[in-house]
This record gives sequence, C-alpha cells and structure tokens, in this order.
Amino acid sequence: MLKPSLLLSLAACWTHVWAVTVYGQEGVTQPSGVLATATATATANLDWISNYAAYNNKTLTPPALPDPMPSTAFTIQVMNNAANVNGLSVQQSGDFFGFSIEMSVVQQVIGKNASFIAVPFLNLLATVADRAGRVRIRVGGNTQETATLVESLPSNEMIAKDKENASNPTDTPILDFTAEMIYLMSNVSALVNAKWYLGIPFNDTSNLRLQIAEVADAVLGDNILAYQLGNEPDLYVSHGHRSSDYNQTSYYNEFGVVVDALNNDAKITKHGNLVAPSTQGTWTLQSVWDTGFLTTYQDAISVLSVEQYPDNNCAAAFPDAGFGDPVDPQSVFANYLTHASGQNIVNQYLSSTPLAAQYGKQFMMFETNTASCGGFPGVSDSFGSALWAVDYGLQMAYSNFTGALLHIGGQDVSYNPFTPPPTNLSSTEQWTVGPIMYSTLVLAEALGTSNTSRVLDTFANSANAYTPAYAIYENDVLARMVLTNFMTEQNGQGAYTATISVGGGDTGEANGTPSSVKVKYLLAPSVAEKDNVTWAGQTYGGRFQCDGRLSGTEDIQTIQCDTTANTCQIPVPAPGVALVFISSDAQGVTEPSTTQTYSTTAVTKVKNTVTIDPSVLATSNGDSAKDRAEGSTSQGSSSDAPRTAGVAPGLTLLAMFVTGAWVVVAAMRR
Repeated sequence: MLKPSLLLSLAACWTHVWAVTVYGQEGVTQPSGVLATATATATANLDWISNYAAYNNKTLTPPALPDPMPSTAFTIQVMNNAANVNGLSVQQSGDFFGFSIEMSVVQQVIGKNASFIAVPFLNLLATVADRAGRVRIRVGGNTQETATLVESLPSNEMIAKDKENASNPTDTPILDFTAEMIYLMSNVSALVNAKWYLGIPFNDTSNLRLQIAEVADAVLGDNILAYQLGNEPDLYVSHGHRSSDYNQTSYYNEFGVVVDALNNDAKITKHGNLVAPSTQGTWTLQSVWDTGFLTTYQDAISVLSVEQYPDNNCAAAFPDAGFGDPVDPQSVFANYLTHASGQNIVNQYLSSTPLAAQYGKQFMMFETNTASCGGFPGVSDSFGSALWAVDYGLQMAYSNFTGALLHIGGQDVSYNPFTPPPTNLSSTEQWTVGPIMYSTLVLAEALGTSNTSRVLDTFANSANAYTPAYAIYENDVLARMVLTNFMTEQNGQGAYTATISVGGGDTGEANGTPSSVKVKYLLAPSVAEKDNVTWAGQTYGGRFQCDGRLSGTEDIQTIQCDTTANTCQIPVPAPGVALVFISSDAQGVTEPSTTQTYSTTAVTKVKNTVTIDPSVLATSNGDSAKDRAEGSTSQGSSSDAPRTAGVAPGLTLLAMFVTGAWVVVAAMRR
C-alpha cells in the first residue's frame, strides 16, 4: 500500500470558507504486485493511478448553451491611442502568471537536491520565460511557518518532515531543510530566468529563524524577489497557531518585531522587500490597514498580497469535518465558465489596489487556483479551467493586480498546472500537464515583454459574460486583443465572430485598422476536455506524455481586414480563446524564436531526447572551474564540499531521465 505524503494547499474562497491544508493524506492504493521501481508490469495496468486526483478519470458534461443566447456577431470599437482611452490598468509584465509551490513538495516538483533538477520542470519554465521574459515562483505556503534551516540532515536529505508533531487541525508537518534547497533554486535560475519568493517562518516571533533570508540573500542575489512574512494570518486562530485573542493588531505588532530583527541582522543585505499581509478573507484588508500597517511598514514592504480561491471542495476532502454534503463538480462547472467569476474575486480588492499604487507597491494574488481543498475533479483539470484562468488573469491585470501565482500541490489535487509521475513510474512515464498551464502562455504572449502593457476590459457584446474581450495597449498604442468564448458548440451553435474596428468613424481618431492581423487560438473540443488542448496548434501532450516541451507545428492564422470599412472579423470557436496581434511588431515581441530545452547524459535514451549547446554548459555559471573545490553527488559521499556565499554550485554537467524525472546539474560545487 502506498501512503504518499501529498499536500493540498487550500486557501479559502471569496465566500470566506476556511483555508485548509492536508498532509499525509491516505487512501490512494497501488495494486498488489506493483514494484517500488517502475517495470513493464507496473506500467501495463495503470488503472490504479486514477485514484490520485491529479490523474482522475472524471469527465463532465459541458453546460448547456445560455438561454437567451448572446449575440454571435458583434462589433468591438477600440481606440488606437491610449490617450483616448479611459480605465486602462497600470503597466503590466508578461510574467503576470507565475507559480506557487508548497515548500514541502519542492523535491517532488523542482528537484531532489541542487544536483538533480527535474528536467520537465525546467522545460515548462522555459516555455513561459521565453514568452514573458522571466517566470516568478514562490516557495512557501503553510509549511514555511514552521520550517527551520539546519546545517545537515541524515542521508544528505534536503528536506525532512516531522509528521508526529504536526500541527492541528491540518496536520501540517514541521519542516527541516538545508541550504541545498536554496542552491537548487539558484541552479534553476542559472538555466532558466526564474525569480523567487520565499517565506520567512512566522510561527514564533519570540524565537525568530531568519536563516532562510540570510542564505537566500547570499546565494540567490538578484534572483530573490521578496520574502513573505505571514501566510494567511487571519486563519491562525482557527488553525490553532495563535491564542483566541489574536487579531489584526496582534499581527501588526508581530510584524514589527520581525522587521526590526531583519533590519538589525548584518547577514541580511536586502531590505524593503517583504510580502504582506497575505490574508484570505476572514479579515478584510481594510481592517488590516486600519491598524496603521501601511504607513508604519511602507518602507519594509514591496508587495501587498492576498490569497484567494473562488470555491472549495472541502466537504469531499473532509467528509467528517462538518463541511456539509460534498459538492457535485457538475453542479459548479458552469460557475467557472463566465466572466463574472473573475470579477467576483477581484471586486472585494478594488479599494486596496489604488492604495498599493499610492504607496508604490505591487499588489499580488499570492496564491490562487480553481478551488481549495484540492480542486474539483473534472472542473479543475478541464479546458474550462484554462478559459477561466485566462479571463481571471486578465481581469486581475485590468483591476491593477500586478501578478498572480497558480498553486501547485501534490498528486492528490486536481488543479495542478503540471504534475510529475508517481516515483515508481518516474523512469517510464512522463509528466502530466493540466489545461490551466496553457493560460500562462496566453497571458505571457498577450502582455509581452516590454513591461508597458496596459489592459482594458472592453465589456464587449453588451458586457455579455460568455464572450469577454480585452484590449492591450503597449507603449500607449493598441497592440493585442484577447477574445474568449466560454460556450461549447452544440447543434452548430456557440461560435461567434467579433468585428474589431480600430479608431475611425465618429471616435475622433483616424482609421487605425490594419490590412491584416495575426491570430493564435487556444482550443479544445469542449470545455470538459482534459487532454486534447492546443495553443496555436501546439500541445504539451496528454496524461504522462509531457517532457515540458510543446510539440507540433505552430499554427498562426492570418486574417485579412477591410480597411475601407475599418473592420477585422475574428472568428472565435466554441470553446476557445483568440489572441489577436494588431501589428507584426505586436507579435514579434512575444514570439520566442527558440526555446532552450534540457537533455541527459546521465542516462542513455535512444528516443525522446533533446539537446543543449555545449557552449551554454561551458559558460552557464559565468566562469570556469578554476580554484573551485570538488565535491560529490554519489550516495555515501560527502556533500560538504566548500561553497562561496552568493554563488550557486557550478553548472558543468547536465543529465536527466527524459521520460519523467531529473536533470543532474554539476558534479562541481562551490
């Protein structure tokens, strides 16, 4: 029997349902006779794998078409010059969507240690970073609160979990970790332009543990963006982490204790980069601001943060915990297939985003996904979740959020953007990419790499909830548009044609409609589809088929416009997303010419291999191996070779199991 330590990070929904995190969940069982190491016998019958939520077989029925139907032929009038547009967002970056990884599953998702990195993880990051310029990743969550950085662990482990002393009611394990985890992150950044957020322990402000910031400042350097201080403090009382009188003022006071300690720690070189308050809705943000939090700590904070999910599946995950009857995923599916979902989430924060701008801070959705308590099987892993995330992400951008992190849990959640195979299948099976992962590509290309993109909700089609459309201005000129169709074609109905008209007419602007536009489509046969998803004709593949790279020939449509009528007619299939590039320049800044991928020399494979230019390896750490001490990554050998603070282990060798597991990075360390 397999009892994996699987993590579900469960923030509350906007209806203020408690956030819950489960560790060491049982109930996923391997059939007898399946060996601990993958064999032909183990892979011959994988029916048992559907017991994991990440690989569930539940497929829903697409909701019926709305009644009344929205218009399927409508015009969107847009201005070419941002000076003539009201309501544009703050400037946004292509890395708007990033990832949130619970600290306790770092070894499962990112790498076993600084020398073994999961190659599909690198390749997946590369597909985003090459479109967005970089990718942002948070390592933390509930498990950051009790984590302690230690000198070493038995058997040279990187992370150890104390489950016997797990905190109630969520059985959150107490973590010990070594600096190896931070070197692992540094090595990822040396290969892919990844930037990091880390969590500082906040469970005991009488005995602070600031070592994670001390080491991260030295090792990650500019690759560390900020440190989260307090994860969902409004749930501390209900989770038994503080006394019953703990409130917003208590948090304000404790926050100040840590700020003073950080400022007085000579080993911490970077200041003014904290993330807070990361509430999930039990406290309103205004109640936190009322303590004087913003004015007192404005010099210490760089990111104002919240964590929110639109719904929860807690009754199914905890049938004996008093959450009521389990929710049928089919009954909530339609809730995600509407523009109103994203609007309902962001509306409660609209009074705080102007404050962030006033104080010169970012405002981030620091953890989010389709539903807490693991998501809804059939919803969270459907094409509908990709449509939902595209619209939700753009609605946040339009509402002056400056980023959002999609949460990744273990194999017992259904909402993961990507999931590695179970350990016993890692040498024979590849990763599984959820449809929601494609939303990160769409937003990256829609927002581009100029860091000047401003987003406008056009309230298209008389603000119909099933056909939302956004205009994106870059350097104050209309660059791209995103059109979404939440409907699934039924009896030949559901697709629509949006007629885009740029300037002209009685708008006061000259005709700005180009002679033609380029269009990329995010497509699947229905909103319920789980595997057959494509972005501009390319796909990550279905279950256990992803090595992190897109496959297939890219398909970019060219649509001729009528410059006399000042119109471009853009068909949008049902379901689907159309990214419209108004000019060739608008496409060129987001279209990666090549994507660096990573290969193996540790294990020989005769197919499904990829390559890397040796010159990249020779210079990947920016210097040579001169004057560096050598260590070993072999079992039983010392892992204590000397390192120089501020420099990741040398990157001189790459290797991996292409089908699913790891890249070996470097036999040399610093």
